[in-house]
Amino acid sequence: MTATLYERLGAAEGIAKIVDDFVDRHAANPLLAPRFQGRDLAKSKRLGTQFMCMGAGGPQRYEGRDLRAAHAGMNISEQELVAAIDDIVAAMQARQVGAAEVHEVVGILYSLKGEVLRL
Repeated sequence: MTATLYERLGAAEGIAKIVDDFVDRHAANPLLAPRFQGRDLAKSKRLGTQFMCMGAGGPQRYEGRDLRAAHAGMNISEQELVAAIDDIVAAMQARQVGAAEVHEVVGILYSLKGEVLRL
């Protein structure tokens, strides 16, 4: 039986480490940092971990708002989206996530583009 993306990313523990890393990267990224000033990064990490676990096929339940509601009115540009995805890729690569898994996650992230970008 083939392992799920959730399992291949290291289940809840591995995904939490990836999310911790990329939220920290977002907060330090000159393009994204202004959006993270004054935000509860621990909450962002908790909800991000739930979201990524659920999206990767894990048993976790995401307790946050849907993506469209969470990003409404933020006027996120495509450049910011690409920067965020680049941070996520860098976090996965830093944790030695395999290329196939990185590509799978990037595909999922791009499939959610319409829920995040200003329309």
